[in-house]
Amino acid sequence: MAFLGSLEAVLRSAGVQLLSGVGRSRRCVSCGALRARLGSTSASPHDVTVEYRHGLPTLCLPLPSRRETCRFSLKPLLMNVGDLLRDVQREDRGIESVAVLSPDGVRLSSAVPVHVLLRSDFQIAINGVHYQVRPPDTVLAEQIGAQQTPAMDELKDVIQRLHSALHLPAHHVQTQEKLLLRLGELREELRPLEEVKEKLMRQAGGRTSRLLWLGLAYLSAQGGALAWLTWWVYSWDIMEPVTYFLTYGSAISFYSYFVLTKQDCVYPEVQDRQFLHILHQGAKRRLFDLEKYNKLKDDVAQVECDLQRLRGPLQLQLPVEQINEKQ
Repeated sequence: MAFLGSLEAVLRSAGVQLLSGVGRSRRCVSCGALRARLGSTSASPHDVTVEYRHGLPTLCLPLPSRRETCRFSLKPLLMNVGDLLRDVQREDRGIESVAVLSPDGVRLSSAVPVHVLLRSDFQIAINGVHYQVRPPDTVLAEQIGAQQTPAMDELKDVIQRLHSALHLPAHHVQTQEKLLLRLGELREELRPLEEVKEKLMRQAGGRTSRLLWLGLAYLSAQGGALAWLTWWVYSWDIMEPVTYFLTYGSAISFYSYFVLTKQDCVYPEVQDRQFLHILHQGAKRRLFDLEKYNKLKDDVAQVECDLQRLRGPLQLQLPVEQINEKQ
């Protein structure tokens, strides 16, 4: 009996230890699984990091073609979203579509500055795959501090002036080449119209000159007829009322000209009006497009004015209104 009691005590103690060991092993397995699950949610395959390297934010972005991560340095004051997208597509030619989205999926414009983009989380969609980008607090603090610095606006202005001073000569050369090319095209298009216009002007000038000589001949014939009737046919007493009514009729005709044309009956203006009238008649007969000709002449004058402004060293920084006032 004593032996059986001791054996039962040994088995009971062994069973308790076995059960307690099994409980510990279960607790360890459950804790390990929990650690594995927690570790897997902290690093998603579609997350993109932004690091701060050498004073600039750096975007670590996976490229689909080579299946490797590439770092893109961001210049907050000089770059925008469009520059970033062009750099990504230039780095990987296999990218068909790339866009920057807000956290709620709204597409951002290419003109959004990078320093505005880094103020909050955003997404990058590459070939339909969305990557979450969460800028670190250091980048956010750096950007917010830069925006709150009072001297930052002055620094931006100095940088802009320096950029203009460095690139202004090259820009002037390119603009001058474009203007000269445009001027050559306009003159080539205007040359056949100029030839037709010269012929029409010669014809209109000849007809206007003939009309003027006819007017002189009419007045001379009228004076001769009145003199012949006064001294050879009738007396002055009879011809005086006739000359009076002729003078009054001339006054009526001049006033009628003013009523119809809304212009004074001055000989140079009458000549110009008759010249233009004949010119437009000839243009209609020759199917000459005067509106197109005038439009081309205005374009040529505008291009020549732009070239004059571009070549004038003292007028480069002046607006158009001030230059026109001085001229």
